[in-house]
Amino acid sequence: MSLPGRALARILPYVPKSVAGLAARRYIAGETLEDGIDTAATLSQQGFRTTLDLLGEDTTNREHARRALDGYQRTLEAIEARGIDGNVSVKPTQFGLRVDPKLCLELFQTLADEARRLGHFVRVEMEDSSVTDRTLALFRQLRRDFENVGLVLQSCLRRTASDLEGLLDLSPNVRVVKGVYVEPSALAWQDRQTIRDRFVALSETLIGHGSFVAFATHDDYLIDHALRLVAEHGVPPSTYEFQMLLGVRPEIGKRVLDSGHPVRIYVPFGSDWHRYSMRRLRENPRIAGYVVRSLLTGR
Repeated sequence: MSLPGRALARILPYVPKSVAGLAARRYIAGETLEDGIDTAATLSQQGFRTTLDLLGEDTTNREHARRALDGYQRTLEAIEARGIDGNVSVKPTQFGLRVDPKLCLELFQTLADEARRLGHFVRVEMEDSSVTDRTLALFRQLRRDFENVGLVLQSCLRRTASDLEGLLDLSPNVRVVKGVYVEPSALAWQDRQTIRDRFVALSETLIGHGSFVAFATHDDYLIDHALRLVAEHGVPPSTYEFQMLLGVRPEIGKRVLDSGHPVRIYVPFGSDWHRYSMRRLRENPRIAGYVVRSLLTGR
C-alpha cells in the first residue's frame, strides 16, 4: 500500500458510518437475504458461480449463533429455489467458536447436512491466528462426515504449509488466500513477494495431491501463476476455480471467465456490514480515497 493509502487506512475508523456506507455499496450486495440472492442471480446469469456470506463474526451469544444458522439455512433454501450455482461461506466465530466450540460444531454439522441434502457446499472461513488451531480442528471433525465442506488457508501465515501437510489425507477442498488479518511478524510473512510465493507453493501442493483448489485473488501476478499451474498440470475445470470479491476489479473476473476458466464471486450481505467494509477499504487505497472525498465533499 502506498504512503497516502496507509494514511487513509488509519483514518477510516473515524469516518462516519453513513459515509462509509456509500463506498460499501461496491462490496456489499445489501442488508437483506433478498439483496444477496438477487445479486447472486444476476452474476449467475452472467456465467459466474457465487458464494453467499451472511456477514457476522465474533458472536458472544449462543442464541445469536443459532440465529446465524437459521439465516444460512434460509440462504441455502433461496439459492436452491432460484436455481443459482452457489454455496455459502461461514466464519466459525459467527457460529460461536470462541464461546462454545461444541455448539459451533453442531451448527456447522446441521448446515452441512442441509447443504448436502440440497446439493450445495459449505466453506469454513479462516479468521485471525487466535482461532487457527480451533478452526483446523473443527474442519477435521466436519470432513470426517461431510465431503461438501471446505476450508480457507492463508499464505501469509508462516505455519500454513505445515497445516496443509496435516490436512492432505482428508483430500481437502481449499480456498487459498493471501490473508487480510494484521498479524505480528513472528506469525506471518510481511513481505509481499514472500506471501505471493507461498500462495503459489500452497496451490501447487494442492494440485499435486489432487485436491480441489480455489485461487482467491485479484493479483495479476498470482492469476498468471495459477493459470500456468493449471496448464502445466493439465488440471480439469472440475477441480479448480478462481474466486473474487464482489466489487473488486470486476474486469479481471470477466477476463478470466471469458478465457474459459470457472470463476466464483464472493457475495456478502447483511446488516453487519461495517467491519467487513472497513477491512476491504483498508486493502484498497483507491476506494479509501473515494470514502474520504465523499466525507469532504458530501457527494
